[in-house]
Amino acid sequence: MPNPVFRFATVSGQSIHWFLRRNCSITPSQLGWAYASLCVVSLGIGTVFWLQGAKLVLPFAWLELAAVGLAFMFYARHATDGERIALQDGRLVIEHEHGGSVERAEFPRHQVRVEPHASDRSLIEVSAQGRSVRVGRYVRPELRAALAREIRSALRET
Repeated sequence: MPNPVFRFATVSGQSIHWFLRRNCSITPSQLGWAYASLCVVSLGIGTVFWLQGAKLVLPFAWLELAAVGLAFMFYARHATDGERIALQDGRLVIEHEHGGSVERAEFPRHQVRVEPHASDRSLIEVSAQGRSVRVGRYVRPELRAALAREIRSALRET
């Protein structure tokens, strides 16, 4: 059987994997370095003003860095969110990571149904054995139908 060409998937041996990730412009590691440099500059400026007698600048610099640090922590916690879909050994395995927690569902390949949940631009519903999981959160809505067709094709072909 010829291997179909996949737009979203990676084929390795007998396995097909889809890695659907959030589009992030900066990694958590890079964000940490950006925050560290922001701290050095802000506290440096605050210290200079504190030494010149402006005693309230440094406490406000600390307050600002605390607020920015909380925002950066929230961003970093969700920067690695994503969905992993794997078709291997006759099973479709779906893992959804959100904020560090992972939800996993496994379905027998021959029983899986793949369809849009409500419309062509909605999330893709994967169901079997009375359970269902929605995927496609990290794919643009106009590409979800193509992703659903690709998953269906992989389920039929392999």
